[in-house]
Amino acid sequence: MPGRVVLGVAGGIAAYKACEILRGLTEAGCDVTVVPTSSALKFVGASTWAALSGKPVATDVWTGVHEVPHVRLGQQADLVLVAPATADLLARAAQGLADDLLTNVLLTAHGPVLMAPAMHTEMWQHPATQRNVALLRDRGVRVLDPAVGRLTGADSGAGRLPGPSAIVAAALDLLRRPTREDLAGLRITVSAGGTREAWDPVRFVGNRSSGMQGVELARTAVSRGAEVTLVAGAMEVDPPAGVTVVEVESAAQLHEAMVERAQSSDVLVMAAAVADFRPVAEPAKVKKDGDDGVDLHLEQTTDVLADLVRRRGSSAAAPLIVGFAAETATDRDHLLDLGRAKLARKGCDLLVVNDVGGDAVFGQPTNEVVILGSEGEHQEIPRAAKAEIADAVWDAVAARVRLP
Repeated sequence: MPGRVVLGVAGGIAAYKACEILRGLTEAGCDVTVVPTSSALKFVGASTWAALSGKPVATDVWTGVHEVPHVRLGQQADLVLVAPATADLLARAAQGLADDLLTNVLLTAHGPVLMAPAMHTEMWQHPATQRNVALLRDRGVRVLDPAVGRLTGADSGAGRLPGPSAIVAAALDLLRRPTREDLAGLRITVSAGGTREAWDPVRFVGNRSSGMQGVELARTAVSRGAEVTLVAGAMEVDPPAGVTVVEVESAAQLHEAMVERAQSSDVLVMAAAVADFRPVAEPAKVKKDGDDGVDLHLEQTTDVLADLVRRRGSSAAAPLIVGFAAETATDRDHLLDLGRAKLARKGCDLLVVNDVGGDAVFGQPTNEVVILGSEGEHQEIPRAAKAEIADAVWDAVAARVRLP
C-alpha cells in the first residue's frame, strides 16, 4: 500500500506539526517529498525537512529545473497531501494559480489530493474560504474539516489542524483506496464507543468497547466522500480527522444525540456499545458499611436502535439504518441465528454481527463479522483490519442507499 507522497506545507504556525506527519508517513513506508511554501520555511527550515525526509527541499520551480519538478512531482505522486493548508493556499489552489512549486504540483497531480486546513476560526468561517473549500471539493479534492480547540495565542475555536496521527491515517486510507468516492454527498452519523451509567456521583457501570470500529467507520466514510458526524461515547482512541464530534456519556445522552441528528442524516450507524441497563443512581457517594456488599437496582435503558427505526417509520426520505450486534455464540450457525433474530426485532436495514467472546474484538485491531440484510441476504467478512471491515460495511450501504 505505501506509495509516493508529496507533502505540501503552507505557511501557518501549525507547520511544525507537519514534521510529525512526515515521520508518520515515512514510518508507514511512504516515499515522501516535502514541498513547503516560502512562508512555511519561516516556521520550519529547509534543513529540517531534508533531514526528516532524506531528500532535498525546494519551494520554487527553478531548483533542479532540468528535472521539470513543477510537473514531475505531481504526475508521479500517488498522493499529494497539504498540511497545514492555510486560507491563502486554499484560495490559490481554488483559483488554479501556479505561483510557486506547491501550487504547480497541485495543478499537475494525477492521484488524489488531501488538504488539512488550519487557520483562525474567523478565516475558516469566512464566506470566501467556504466557497474555496466547496469549489475544491467539487473538483474531487478531499478537504478535511479542521478540529476545534486551542489556536494561536489565547484563541480557541474551529480551525485547529487535526491531529498528525489522524491526518496520517486519512492519507494512508487514500493510498489504500485512492479513487472510491461512492459516499459523496451523503450525510452520515456514526455512534462509537461505550456508555457509562452512573450509580453515584463518582462511580459508573460501563463496558469494554474501545470505539475503534466506530472510528474506522467514520474515517473511511470521510475518505469515501461523506459528511460525517461522530457521536462519541467513552473511547480509547481519538476521533478521526474531518468529522464533527458530539461527545456523550450515558445511553440517554447517546439516544438524544442520535434522535436529534436522524432527520438530517442519510445514513445512521449504531456502532456504539450502548448499555442495556443502568443503575438507579444514588444522590451521594455510596460508603462502605462493614463487610456487606452493595445491591444495585438496574433498570432498562431505551433501545436506541429500535427507537430510531420506529421513529423513521415508512418515510421515503428516512435514513438507512445500520445496527451492530455484539454476541457470544457457540459456533457460526448459532451466531447467524442470534443475528437474524436480533435483525427481526430491531427492524434496521443492515445488521453487522460479531462474536465478542475470547477477547478477540474489544480493543483489538482486527474484527470478523457477518453483515445481514433485511431482505434475507448475508455476507461473511473474514478476520481483517477494522478499516477493511468498515469498507465492507460501506460497500453494503452504497449498494442500498439512494444518493442525493
